[in-house]
Amino acid sequence: MRPSRWAIIVWSFLIMVLIIVEVAEITHLFTLPIASAIGDPAAFVFALVFTTILALVGAIFIGIYVSTRILRTSGFTPFEEEMLRMRADVRDLKVAVEALRPPSEGGDASRAESPPEGRP
Repeated sequence: MRPSRWAIIVWSFLIMVLIIVEVAEITHLFTLPIASAIGDPAAFVFALVFTTILALVGAIFIGIYVSTRILRTSGFTPFEEEMLRMRADVRDLKVAVEALRPPSEGGDASRAESPPEGRP
């Protein structure tokens, strides 16, 4: 699955804005004194919560991207491979049970006519 052109444009724009903000911060273009940040606790809490939310969203997106890249290269996921092995085991056990049954009970017709086991 390729990302759409709009997704690439939006992410490129967002990255450019963040780079501009970082350069402005490094060059002290709009740096606030530390006293004003500590002096307004509401602004400090808002900035902390906002940064935390952005970090979590970014981590989720990176995790989704990495996991899809890892799983896309293989044919089946590990869970699917285990299910296929279990299916083969069940098939082998069915054949072994059929081989152990006496000839009088064998055959599809006798199995279809017998009532199902369990409570009525």
